[in-house]
Formats: sequence, structure tokens, C-alpha cells
Amino acid sequence: MRLLFLTAETCPTFRADVAALFGKYLPRHGVYSDIVAGRTPGHDGSVHWAAGETLLCDISGGQAKKHVKTLLHGIRTLFKAGGARYQAIQVRDMPVLAAFGLAAARAKRLPFYYWMSFPMPEGQIDLARERGLSAGLMKFLFPWVSGRVGRFLLYRMVLHRADHVFVQSERMKEDMAALGVDPARMTPVLMGVDMEDIRLDDLPPADDARLEGKRVLAYLGTLDRPRRIEILFDMLARVRRQVPDALLVLIGDTADDVHRAWLRKQAAAAGVADAVLWTGWLPMKEGWRYVRAAEVALSPIPRGPLLDCGSPTKVPEYLALGVPVVCNDNPDQATVIGESGAGLCVPYTGEAFADAALALLGAKPEQAGPRASGAEYVKTQRSYERIAAMLAEVYKKCL
Repeated sequence: MRLLFLTAETCPTFRADVAALFGKYLPRHGVYSDIVAGRTPGHDGSVHWAAGETLLCDISGGQAKKHVKTLLHGIRTLFKAGGARYQAIQVRDMPVLAAFGLAAARAKRLPFYYWMSFPMPEGQIDLARERGLSAGLMKFLFPWVSGRVGRFLLYRMVLHRADHVFVQSERMKEDMAALGVDPARMTPVLMGVDMEDIRLDDLPPADDARLEGKRVLAYLGTLDRPRRIEILFDMLARVRRQVPDALLVLIGDTADDVHRAWLRKQAAAAGVADAVLWTGWLPMKEGWRYVRAAEVALSPIPRGPLLDCGSPTKVPEYLALGVPVVCNDNPDQATVIGESGAGLCVPYTGEAFADAALALLGAKPEQAGPRASGAEYVKTQRSYERIAAMLAEVYKKCL
């Protein structure tokens, strides 16, 4: 089986549910894909994609140009692609392009699948609302307009006419069913971990002099507005009252320059600016080494319609790295911690996160069992090897 796979992520991508699931594990089950995407900025060489061909376009310029170029490239590819080469067309997280994908699939008499890892239209509208005019008129209007158009196309046409819809979680499946999408045509695909990549012997803790003598708490991921990272500064201030040498390591970044500057001001206002290490984006394995240097890993996913339907990667990833977790009560995170017993799940407030972090920092050596049980849980329940086998069976049934 070969998919024509159009995705919002640039290629090569750090997203494991694209790179590992589609690029590595599904081909082992006979499911190949030619990926259609924008070329990751700064990556000028060839792009390795073991699952098939890479059909990439240049997306240099601002965010609006990036989206327009990706859309136009996708439309051209959809209607130029030979139907005989593919058994299905699949679009991921691009509602407007999905409408064209649906039309192309019908014209070529191919099945059409939509992959929904996030409610993109709502995310765009929420981003515009959060930004307001602080970043300029166009940066407000573009996500607001694209979100409105995408919402109309996605919920009025694409999801109801797609041959199958892959959603991020059981919660998202319930949400889409409430909007009239047939549950029999939906399959939840939870986020997982590439256990072949996480070999702890090859991932020693980061050798960074700034970590020496510190009690490290680490967060790896986006610093975008919806994550409300500023709450971690309140947590850190509370933790440092009892553990003065606590250090918060933020492994990640945001593309929003205004928000990044605001976060730094919030750290200073909380009195912890000198106790926060901002690494920016790092190569994945280098980021993992910083997590390995931590005593506690943090996974904040604020509650609300946008993020409750997700399947966060961080908790399974942290557990696979052997680090106990403090996370909040996002439905999927609560399930992982409840089943693995490898961390603490609390409401996302500075006080609750601080209390949980202090409990783990004060744990005695003989209480470190969750590190092993967490890794074993991920291996048996959330590895991409296991997820790919399940997904390949779904594709076969769809065909």
C-alpha cells in the first residue's frame, strides 16, 4: 500500500508520529507513503524518507507565506500525481488543503483519509484571539481568517465525507462523534515513543557546567502561548523556598518573538530569572540528554477543549528516558500516569506542581521504582512498533 501523504509539518520533522510512525515503522508492515510538505528551513541537503519519495517545496518567508506556499504546493501535487501509484490520499492537519484532497481523491477514484492530530481551526482562531494586534494586523488577520475558513470546510464537508478519519485520542473521537462524524469511520491513534531511538546507554546525562550542583527540573517542548509556561515560574519560586538550588531547564522555544520576550519578563517578575536555563530548540537526542540530567520531568498541558482531546508525547517520552514525571490532569496524561504509576498527576497550578515536584525531589533512593516501571509500561503500551502494527491493520481493513 502507498499513500500520497500531505502534512502540515515541514520535512524533515521532529514529530515522531510522522517521522517514526510513517517514515520508519509502517513500511515494515507494507504501508509506504510519498510525503508532500514544505522543506524545513535551514535543511538544504537531501532528505531521507525511507517510506517513499519526498515531494517538498521551499517555504522561506513569513508564516503567512509559509502557509500559502504549502497550500499551493499541495494542490499542484494532488492533481499532478498519478492515481495508479497510490491506494489512498491522506491529508494531515490542513482543513483547506483537505477539501482539495477530497476532490482529487474522488476524481482519481481513490479513498480519502483525514488525519487530525489537533483541532487546527480552533487553534488558529484561539491564536488570533490571544495575539490580538500585539504582533501586527496581518499576524492577527491571517490565523483568524484561515481558522474560520478551515472550520467551515472541516466540519461541514471534510470529516463527513472522508472515507476514514484518524484522530488523536478517544476524547477527540467522542468530540467528533458529537458533531455528527460516524464513530465507525474514526480510529484513535495515540502518541508513542520510538523505543529503538531511546537507548539509555547511548544517552548519558547532558554534560553542562550550568547543571552542576543543581536539583534539575526539566521541560521539553514548545513554549507557545497555549502551554502557559509562566505557571512553571510560580512553581519554581515555591520549590526554591525549600530547595534553593533548584534549576528549571526549558528545552524548546516558540516562534512568537513577542511571547518569548513576555515569558522572560514573567520569569524575572517571579524572581527566578537566574534559576531558569533556556536552551532553545536542540537536536532531539541532545534534548533527551538534558532530560536525563533531571530529577523530575514536567509535562504541563492546560485543560480546555483545544488540548483535552490531545495525546501528549511528553509523559511517555520522559518515562522511556527513566525520569519520574509531574504532569497535570489532561485525560491522556492521567491515564498514562495512573496505569504506569511512574509519576504524579495534579492540577496545573504553581502550588500543585511545586508540591508534587518537592515530593519527588525528596524521595528516598528505595522509592525510585517508578523509573523502571515507567519505561516498561511505554515499551508494552506506547511504543511505535506496537502502534504501527495496529495502524497497518486499520489501513488494510479500510482498503
